[in-house]
Amino acid sequence: MCQPTSQMICQLKSMTLSGDKELDDQIRKWIRWDRCPSTSCQIMDAVKEQDWETLRKRLCNRITFGTAGLRACMRAGFDSMNELVVIQAAQGLCQYIKAQYPNSEDWKEKGVVFGYDGRYNSQRFAELSAVVFLNNDFRVYLFQRLVATPFVPYTILRLGCLAGVMVTASHNPKEDNGYKVYWSNGAQIIPPHDAGIQQSIMDNLEPKPESWDETALCCSDFLDDPYDAVVPFYYDAIKRSFSCQLLEMNGTCQISFTYTAMHGVGYPYVKQAFEKVRLKPFIPVVEQIEADPDFPTTPMPNPEEGKTSLQLSIKTAKQNKSEIILANDPDADRLAVAEIGENGNYTLFSGNKLGALLGWWSLQNYKSRNPDADVSKCAMIASTVSSKILGSMAKEEGFQFYETLTGFKWMGNKAIELQQAGKTVLFAFEEAIGFMVGTAVLDKDGVSAAAHVATMACYLRRTQCMTLQEKLREIYETYGFHESVCSYVICRCPSVIARIFQRLRTFDDDKPDTYPTSIMNGTYEIAHVRDLTTGYDSSTSDKKATLPTSSSSQMITFTFKNGVVVTLRTSGTEPKMKYYAEIVGKPEEKNWLKLTNTLNTMVEAIVDEFYQPAKNNLERKKD
Repeated sequence: MCQPTSQMICQLKSMTLSGDKELDDQIRKWIRWDRCPSTSCQIMDAVKEQDWETLRKRLCNRITFGTAGLRACMRAGFDSMNELVVIQAAQGLCQYIKAQYPNSEDWKEKGVVFGYDGRYNSQRFAELSAVVFLNNDFRVYLFQRLVATPFVPYTILRLGCLAGVMVTASHNPKEDNGYKVYWSNGAQIIPPHDAGIQQSIMDNLEPKPESWDETALCCSDFLDDPYDAVVPFYYDAIKRSFSCQLLEMNGTCQISFTYTAMHGVGYPYVKQAFEKVRLKPFIPVVEQIEADPDFPTTPMPNPEEGKTSLQLSIKTAKQNKSEIILANDPDADRLAVAEIGENGNYTLFSGNKLGALLGWWSLQNYKSRNPDADVSKCAMIASTVSSKILGSMAKEEGFQFYETLTGFKWMGNKAIELQQAGKTVLFAFEEAIGFMVGTAVLDKDGVSAAAHVATMACYLRRTQCMTLQEKLREIYETYGFHESVCSYVICRCPSVIARIFQRLRTFDDDKPDTYPTSIMNGTYEIAHVRDLTTGYDSSTSDKKATLPTSSSSQMITFTFKNGVVVTLRTSGTEPKMKYYAEIVGKPEEKNWLKLTNTLNTMVEAIVDEFYQPAKNNLERKKD
């Protein structure tokens, strides 16, 4: 039986340690600093068992800021998510904000906001973070209930906060949790803030005694629940994004929708969104309404995975004869959509196809509310690994299209830049079922996206007698056929990943900046290569990429002479090597099957030749 933390320091003095000075120092620090009995015992038990390999992995490697914050497995160790690491992160973030906003009145008046989802420890991590900031004379807005991720960035803008944190691991496995950080502009942090916060954490590792003192949560005059001051206005913003005519159509719409929260937080919030825009109530997947950190009825809580994670949704929809399925991920910032087809089966839209539909819808909706507006001052955004369908639309319709690096941290900040330049940002999306309709929330928002998809479906049914699938075909006929393949292979060994990508950028006898020139023995030739890990781009005059680069992640794009574009990259939150491929046909090109077959053939060859799954023991996506 592991002893309480207060006794562990004394016990540690009589125990044999590893003899490795770095590791032993880290063990002593953990036992001295950690006040959580569960994680302290994990480390002490490993010491007793002399499991130095595990201890070295967990204590001599530190979790670093990645995709807008932290995300990792919940367990003891500086490489993981736990109470000690969260307090260290909160202390570092707090000191960084102080340095950026040295006026202490800003701390008390503007403050910071914390939200949390339904995962294990989410509320605890948010509350410990709140304690750190309260003890540093900040006003703290701490939601007192589970909230959807979009409410945190919305609160920042609504209340003028200095920063915000959402405690969530989004769609990751149940063992994980995360710490998603937003800046005062309402967008996820980007350089130089990420590096600055990371350094500030390293400068403030030792927890202050008061950082564990939860009494601040009971007696502080600077602690508020922002729900009533924020959430009603969020729904008002959604309502204002539709014309009165559309709201009237919703009131008479007979389409039946099935909705799943995927054991997350989305149910009450999407329910309110439907009510606000006058849609009739959806049919919920009853087994998945309540937030449950074990995610008991789905093998993986990620609707992006397809029918594997949507089995109960499809069953519920069939039983109730629903035409459309809407699915949020557990923190409700993503949205998956499926629609019944003529054969009675449900077709799941990819993120790129939903991006095409919502891009068209955003422009249509804007024009209906602003008939005399100058569309040339409007803009839409997509990440570089997403479909270029918005670019094709922009050429025909006259709005402006912008491409960013992967992730909404880049798109949100790009939207701010465009707004400051006088542009009206209508829409942004990424292929991983993330959608930002309008700019009330400068991040992906699965709640508002659900309201827009449902309203779009009602509008199409009422005015054009069309389904979403029929409208998508019309979009392709108008702007050109865009077919994409986005998937991944799993690799849990960082050294293997590094070797795979190093081989691709030293392809010619290990010479640097020599990449593959073709696939299938020269059948499909590569026109140029862009490597956003090293900054190399063979298509530019100076061979330098125009998009920002990052040596901490792998990302190479191959553009083939037949127009196919393929990007290979590593995930920032999961042990995946992803691949994104797209082929684009001209509007007059009607042989879509031929284009699709060409793309599929090329993708299979690219995965086999570039990732080499058999040789590198990679696991392919099952669905």
